[in-house]
Amino acid sequence: MRKPTPAEIAAAAGRTIPDLIGPDLKVLFSGINPSLYSAATGHHFARPGNRFWPALHAAGFTDRVLHPSEQHLLPALGLGITNVVARATARADELTPDELVKGGDLLTDLVRRIAPHHVAVLGVTAYRTAFGRPKARIGPQPETIAGVPVWVLPNPSGLNAHFQLADLAEEFARLRAAL
Repeated sequence: MRKPTPAEIAAAAGRTIPDLIGPDLKVLFSGINPSLYSAATGHHFARPGNRFWPALHAAGFTDRVLHPSEQHLLPALGLGITNVVARATARADELTPDELVKGGDLLTDLVRRIAPHHVAVLGVTAYRTAFGRPKARIGPQPETIAGVPVWVLPNPSGLNAHFQLADLAEEFARLRAAL
């Protein structure tokens, strides 16, 4: 995968990335929204420093650390990726609460349509806003999305200093153990 230029990254503002879904998904991972880097490359969690791919491997979901350009391998493993909000931004805090709520509605519709076994939302603050759950914490949730069990996992962005890779991997592994 060629590294995008700064101009290509800047031009990716507002772009979207197609959902990565397939039949009979064990887990549908939902990021908050794509980074500009991801939108410029067309690959989920592509920004250097994003820890999604290493955490996925460390938790045992994949047999090696996949490169974002290998995301097409996930559906065969029963894994999919979407976002709460489709619009790419430089930072998740550029999203409005209204966008997150509307995105939660769209995620609910997608989950209803494809019926994954579990949904994992990557970012507790976004989950709280999108689904009106102000007291939600990391881990399994008492509520479902369209009847599907929900886990909230830490945001794997390198900007999330509260969770190091080992902590992310531990939370991802808790979800994997529950499947």
